[in-house]
Amino acid sequence: MAEHRRPPRHPVEPPPSRWAFPQGAQAIDAAAGTSEVIGVGADLEPGTVLAAYRAGLFPMPARRGLMAWWSPDPRGVIPLDGLRISRSLRKSCARMEVRVDTAFGEVIDACADRRRPGAWIDRRIKAAYLELHRLGWVHSVEAWRDDDLVGGLYGVAIGGLFAGESMFHRASDASKVALVGLVERLAAGGAVLLDVQWATDHLRSVGAVEVPRARYHELLAEALAAPAQVEW
Repeated sequence: MAEHRRPPRHPVEPPPSRWAFPQGAQAIDAAAGTSEVIGVGADLEPGTVLAAYRAGLFPMPARRGLMAWWSPDPRGVIPLDGLRISRSLRKSCARMEVRVDTAFGEVIDACADRRRPGAWIDRRIKAAYLELHRLGWVHSVEAWRDDDLVGGLYGVAIGGLFAGESMFHRASDASKVALVGLVERLAAGGAVLLDVQWATDHLRSVGAVEVPRARYHELLAEALAAPAQVEW
């Protein structure tokens, strides 16, 4: 197995995208109305993906393999001061170790496992986020037990924003343990916004809420302007 290389301490800004995304909630509403899909096509070059997140969008394959750019309304977020940690989850946290960026490839492979219900991460997405990880923009937070990777998540960090992309578990509560570790790290570093795209039942159980698109963009602007110093 190839040696894992940690991403650079300071993210490397890639060349800008040749594609333009709608800027702000009103522009997105005008482009898509009530649809969650703002457009299809473009590319997954690092500059394009980062421009999308800065505009409040994210890529995910749609029907017939087309790459779509999404803006859910309402949007799922987890307030950094609103994480719910049950007694059982606290016990699980005590039994596992949280690590960051030590097994990114394994984490994204586990999240992309085609045997998972609703699997959506294809080779294009995997290649794009591996490259963004190499440049220092994408990070994995991992739950380990006895040196076995039992859960984790990955997402995009830009300033005071962390946009969670996917999570997995091989042991009870392991993905939630990774989430607890993520929230603690974000809060300590002055981050503002933890975006989880959609507030699923799984995420609601730990404090995820829904906010309207307009409110999300207010939070996004604050997060992108924040002088956050999250230690990855």
